[in-house]
Parts: sequence; C-alpha cells; structure tokens
Amino acid sequence: MSLKSWNEVPLGGVILEAGNAKEYKTGDWRSQRPVVDKEKCINCLTCFIFCPDSAIKVENGIMIGYDYDFCKGCGICANECPKKCITMKPEADFR
Repeated sequence: MSLKSWNEVPLGGVILEAGNAKEYKTGDWRSQRPVVDKEKCINCLTCFIFCPDSAIKVENGIMIGYDYDFCKGCGICANECPKKCITMKPEADFR
C-alpha cells in the first residue's frame, strides 16, 4: 500500500473508502511543531486526550513523543498542558 501525501488527497478531502485515514500524511501542512520538555512533563496524558489527530505517542502510560506524519500543529496539546511543558516552534526550525 502506497501512502498519499497532502497534495494527493482528493479535492474537498473526500474519503472515498472506509479505513484509509492512515494513507494520508496530513502533517505535511504543519507550520508549527509541538515540542515537549520531558523534564517538566508529568505524563498526565492530557495532551493525548485532547489531540484531535491521535498524534501523541504513548507507551506504558508515558508520553514518548509525536507522530509528526499526522500532527497538524494545531497547538491544542500545548494549550491544554497543565504544566505548560509543550511549546509550539516554527516548522522551518526543523528543516
């Protein structure tokens, strides 16, 4: 199965068949990237709960990072973090 990038998504974002969301790497259009300070993170997983794209990676109850293929950079995780350990950085800083 070949994965599609943002520019291969049909006009209007129409989902033509069920169960194909993993084929569309929507993180390509992100302009801001969330970065977590693991020193301050208490692994409350509030970011995981609020992430609309299920882009927060969790293993054994610990937030281990992001799936940047699907993170759109909306900043909800940073806004909802009770410890404010997630900051949004310009995507251009990572290219």
